[in-house]
Parts: sequence; structure tokens; C-alpha cells
Amino acid sequence: MADPRGFMKITDRETAVRRPVSVRIRDWKEVYEERSSGVIKEQASRCMDCGIPFCHAGCPLGNLIPEWNDLTHRGRNKEAIDRLHATNNFPEFTGRLCPAPCESACVLNISQPAVTIKEIEVSIINDAFDAGFVLPSIPERLTGKTVAVVGSGPAGLAAAQQLTRAGHTVAVFERDDRIGGLLRYGIPDFKMEKSHIDRRIAQMEAEGTRFRTGVDIGVDISWSDLQRRYDSVLIATGAMVPRNLMVPGRELIGVHYAMDYLVQSNKTVAGDTVTEQLSADGKHVVILGAGDTGADCLGTATRQGALSVNTLAIGNQPGDERGENQPWPMVANLFEVTSAHEEFGERLYKQSTVEFIGENGHVIGIKVAETEFIDGKRLPKPGTEHVIPADLVFLALGFVGPETASISEQLQAPLDTKGNVARDNRYKVVDGLFVAGDAGRGQSLIVWAIAEGRAAAAAIDEYLEGETELPFPVKPTDRPISVYS
Repeated sequence: MADPRGFMKITDRETAVRRPVSVRIRDWKEVYEERSSGVIKEQASRCMDCGIPFCHAGCPLGNLIPEWNDLTHRGRNKEAIDRLHATNNFPEFTGRLCPAPCESACVLNISQPAVTIKEIEVSIINDAFDAGFVLPSIPERLTGKTVAVVGSGPAGLAAAQQLTRAGHTVAVFERDDRIGGLLRYGIPDFKMEKSHIDRRIAQMEAEGTRFRTGVDIGVDISWSDLQRRYDSVLIATGAMVPRNLMVPGRELIGVHYAMDYLVQSNKTVAGDTVTEQLSADGKHVVILGAGDTGADCLGTATRQGALSVNTLAIGNQPGDERGENQPWPMVANLFEVTSAHEEFGERLYKQSTVEFIGENGHVIGIKVAETEFIDGKRLPKPGTEHVIPADLVFLALGFVGPETASISEQLQAPLDTKGNVARDNRYKVVDGLFVAGDAGRGQSLIVWAIAEGRAAAAAIDEYLEGETELPFPVKPTDRPISVYS
């Protein structure tokens, strides 16, 4: 390490400053101010010479965190991005969107606040783009083999880049009008501006990856036709089936899935014209679900001018410290205040939804009751019912799995017990057909998607060429050491 006593000299964890609330809620730009290079170097020096870096175990990508922390502290930026790119195709995405299980597993976190790994990662890739270090990596030879990647989220993009660099001719199919999947249309710009996606796509196009937008595989082109046209096909369609809440009044106008709302908002911010747009302007909003998607809805509703926003969670409020059942290095379920929670709204816990209240076919309120826990079940407590005004209700309850109807019908692809596309330990479904990311794993984190995309690329390369030199970071059976799926 550049300074093996750095963590003893600098004990405070200093994170990036968020722009003032009164300023940032007036635009859609990212909430953080530009990071000071001097502070980043100091924070990188806190990375210990710990012998066994548990941050590696926390990160499914196997990021070489101590190495690029050391290089950042030394100011060797070109080497730092090379080490970061060695395991992670898209640090500009993970550095902004990942919940950082690596930081929970940081050895320093036993006695001090963890190293600011995620922010150091963002600084490395930002500096690399500014310095012109991020260049196309053109394959030395072409294999003559073709691969179709269906889905342009992080798993599909990671697999496509790895396979293109291995010399295969890769086409990425996306049913939306732009590349990026949920990175593009599920993540608000205040968390990640879309220019970060665009410049990475430009690099991939220069490397030779081909992108086909507005093509719905299974409808516009059948899965069987796609298999006939390409030597191999990768399913990377994500887990897009939302979790519903079937209580009385679910059919009322104004009750929507969270992702429908976020997609429309992102399209509007991008300058598209959206018919019958869902807007929170001047409305009372209720969000069901206390996760990241709920926070994204909150920040969006705030910027649209909502009169009020209540975020409801069915369970208890998480604690501020680790519980005994979540010891280091696990990711503990802790109470978190995101940028959106700083800005506006109320968070209510132990709230069970009983009924959506309507008038003339529109929702006007939501009847809730206090949650009680009986025999491991969470149930509404009788006598505690009350109504919260609501003109808009967003269901941010997660996803139950991938859309598999056309895949099963046209390919007879098997499903596992959770409804995901089944695969073997090399990501293979049937001969020539592979699956990676949430479509095979179920709803998970962006780092798992990228890791599976990289691993599936190695498996496909091996299938096509008989051997591979591509890294294989995770097996389909691997599971995190955290509370995250």
C-alpha cells in the first residue's frame, strides 16, 4: 500500500457532497457535486493492507479493490482504470447504482466506517473518460461466429462487449427504442444521467458490436428463427414481471406499477413526447414499497411537483446498527436515507394495505392498517385502519420473474421452480442457447448482472471455439454473502 498507516491517520469517512435540495429538485441532473481529487486520494489511502481483502468476497465481479485504491492514492490513474476494467466493464454504472456490498465487507468496517470504495470507483472512471483512457478495444481477429444477445441491460451489454472483443460478430436486440434496458428507462437521471450509457455504447459500436432497437424477439422475430440465424443466442431480458397487490380497488384509475411511471418520466426527460403521461404535479402520491424503486418514484414525484408523498412499508423500520443475525461481512439491512428521502415526503413503516378507495372510478385514498406479526405472517391489525389521501398510487413491490411465455412456447425452454429460465452451471439452457442476469437468477443487483454477463460470454466463447480465455467470475449457483438476492 502507498500508506499502510493511512487508515490510522484519516479515520473519517468523507463522502461526496449532494447539491442543495432547493437546487437539485428543480432539475434532473445527478444529485452529487463534483468530487475533489484530493479528498478521493485521501479516502483511498484508508484502504488497509489487510491481508485478506473481504471486499473481494462482497463483490461478485471480484473487483481488485485494494489495487485500484492504492493506484488512486498514488495518482496513477491510467493503471487504476486498467485494473478496474480488468474485472468490470461498466464501473460508471456500478459506481453510481450498486448498493456496494463491498463496503459492508470492508475489513476496516469492523472498527471504523468503511472505505468509500464506490465513490473511488466513480472517480476512476470519470477521470479515465476525461483523460481519454477509455478507448475501443478492437479484436485482433474475427472468428466468423455470430451471437445474438437479447436484452440490453447490464448483463446483455457485458456479455456483448466480452464476446465482441473475443472476435465474434455480436448483435444486441432491444425491444425499446434506445439501448440500456432498466439503466435507460428504470433509473432516473438524478441517479445516473444517460450520457454515461451513450458514451459506453459509442465505445462498443466502435469495437464492432451491432445494436438493433425496436425489435421484440418472440414477436417481430421468433426465438426459433433467431436461433437459426445465429450460432448462439443469449437470453438477457431481465426479470420484468412486476409484483402485483390484489386488494379491493386495484382496478381503479390512478393505481400503477412503479416501472410504468419511471419509464414515462425518463422518456419525457429525454425529450420524447409521451401520450397520457403519468404526472404527480399537484397530486397526493402514495408509494407502496420502501426499496430503491420506491425511492426513485419519490424523487421523480418531488421533481414533478407532488403535493405530498407517503412511502409505505409493510415491515418494521430497519435499525441503525447491525443485528446479531447480520454480522460482518454480511450486508446488513440498515435504515438508509437516500437523496430522494432528504428532499421530500414521509416514510411510514408497519403499514398493511387493506383497500384502495375510489370515487367515480378514480383512486382518492388508500386504507391501511398497522401490521401485526402472527406465526411469521404479516397481517393487518383489526381496529387500526385509517385512510391516506391518494390521487396516484405506485406499486414498487419488486419483480416476480422474467417474461417467459414466448421463450417457453417457441423454444420449449425449461423453467426453474421460481419461474426463471433454467440453465446448467455453464449458463446453457439447451444447445446454443444461454441465459444470464435476472432472466436466469431472478431479480438481483447490477453487479450480479454484469458478473453473469461476463461469465456467460466465457461459456458461449467456449461453446463456439472449444476453449476460452475470457474470465468466468461467477457460477449460476453462486450466492452473495449478504441480505441482497
